[in-house]
Amino acid sequence: MEPSIADRPDLDWSQVRETVRMLYLASAQVSMALHEGDSSIEALSSNFTGMIGNVNAMTNAISKLPATEENAAIIKIIEENSSEVSDHMQQSIIAFQFYDKLSQRLSHVTHALEALSGLVDDQKRIYNPNEWTGLQAKIRSRYSMKEEQMMFDLLLQGGTVEDALKQGDKRLHEPVENDIELF
Repeated sequence: MEPSIADRPDLDWSQVRETVRMLYLASAQVSMALHEGDSSIEALSSNFTGMIGNVNAMTNAISKLPATEENAAIIKIIEENSSEVSDHMQQSIIAFQFYDKLSQRLSHVTHALEALSGLVDDQKRIYNPNEWTGLQAKIRSRYSMKEEQMMFDLLLQGGTVEDALKQGDKRLHEPVENDIELF
């Protein structure tokens, strides 16, 4: 793609090309944010794995102490604190699931922006309704979460962004049979 000439337009200047550039820029920014976030999450995951190992080692060491009256109070304090640390780590791991969902959604946005840019930039495809239908099907097929699929369908049926967000929010607050959602 040629460099932008928006600051000095000539007869060959095209708002479509400029739009495509901005879509690619948005895609690149989302991809960079995901890459940076992944590094942080990997470090946190590694730290949590190490802490879980440390808590397990403490628990194992405690179980080997003789059960005397002198040790009972210390053992109880260590067991209670180990249990509390384990609970906090479990809650943190659940919070990581949020990041995983966020990462997936942003990855889907990046894919959609790139696919849209490719379509809009291709004069042979941009005016072909079948290409647009194919693009929509390709984008929807990548969605693994029900909220995304429902929002996509609602918007294609003429719903507003506000309606889609309300529907997605409603879906997120429905009772879940299982705490773990597989993507």
